[in-house]
Amino acid sequence: MNEVPFWQRKTLNEMNSEEWESLCDGCGLCCLNKLEEWDSGDVYFTSVACKLLDGESCRCSNYEKRRDFVPDCVQLTKQNVQEIAWLPPTCGYRLVNEGHDLYWWHPLVSGDPETVHQAGISARGRTISETEIDPDDLEDYVVDWPLTVGGGERAKG
Repeated sequence: MNEVPFWQRKTLNEMNSEEWESLCDGCGLCCLNKLEEWDSGDVYFTSVACKLLDGESCRCSNYEKRRDFVPDCVQLTKQNVQEIAWLPPTCGYRLVNEGHDLYWWHPLVSGDPETVHQAGISARGRTISETEIDPDDLEDYVVDWPLTVGGGERAKG
């Protein structure tokens, strides 16, 4: 008997903390530095990663204490997810919030945390640490790949 997966039958607010955390696909895109135009509000992703992002696993190297080291780290919550316009179009939190299904490569669908990397969705191998550049040069690192959907179809429930 096929039970409907929790992300298809629950809202973000109905999820417990384990379900909520599992929506993260491990792409690392939210940990990229972004630039915002003051006039338009447009947000641009860069290939410059937070100093705590592990470039291989695309996970935070100190998730539990990240705000101690990066005070302006944006913590995604059930309350603010719909207000964060810069979430990439492939983000599980964004997809579920907008009523869409997860893509086939999402670890909850595939059962394998490597598929997000194999599908070319993640930041793996594409970033430079913010500790290696001058912050004044950030605009030299603007990229558009975090905004491409790619990776094929969404799961079929």
